[in-house]
Amino acid sequence: MTHTTVDPGAEFDRQVDNFVERGYPSMAGQTPEQFTALVAPLRDLATGIGVGVGVGQGAWEPDTGRVPFLLVVTRDVAPIERTMPHTTLHGKTKPGFVDRSFEPGALERFVAVKETGLSDQRAYLLLDVERGEEFCGVVPNDAMDALTTRGRSPLTIEEGIAMITHFPEILVKNKCFSLGGSRSGDRRVPALWISRHAPKLGWCWEGNPHTWLGMASAGSRRATAY
Repeated sequence: MTHTTVDPGAEFDRQVDNFVERGYPSMAGQTPEQFTALVAPLRDLATGIGVGVGVGQGAWEPDTGRVPFLLVVTRDVAPIERTMPHTTLHGKTKPGFVDRSFEPGALERFVAVKETGLSDQRAYLLLDVERGEEFCGVVPNDAMDALTTRGRSPLTIEEGIAMITHFPEILVKNKCFSLGGSRSGDRRVPALWISRHAPKLGWCWEGNPHTWLGMASAGSRRATAY
């Protein structure tokens, strides 16, 4: 699916429905109506997106790894271990999975770095999103430094999952991506790539480049008070 002209309100509603259809309300212990009410305050933000944040309608190009906004819910709403199996590759049915290299309890330690500006948000919009294939073959630490210089922010695990949930066509062979916005205090950088014909959440070392692994990023994040 390639968007050329998209109504932001309709796209926001599609992303809400996408989460509902994948069982996010039950993961959160909510009814679909309660879940929809949780994210509803963000709709006005979505409908206001345009030239003011540099991500107008013409930027809806998921096939090239760029989208103006993503609706994101954090692990406090829907746990990572339960959301990954609701991802698939574009046109495929095999469920995504968390790699066994995450030892028991490891995912809980991969939290949003302070530079993301996230604190207690449960749902928010991620703006001006790129999968970052220009950083394929670049050392992850160097890629994150380059993003900082540009005033951009690497994606968290939850944001990466949201991206391939809403736009599965973004995750393709040789254009996979690291999620440097979530760290655990060690040298590991989470990443999403393809394994066994399905999306896989794994990790790579911060000093090791991979020709098929870039660094996803966003221009900003916007939330409302709940």
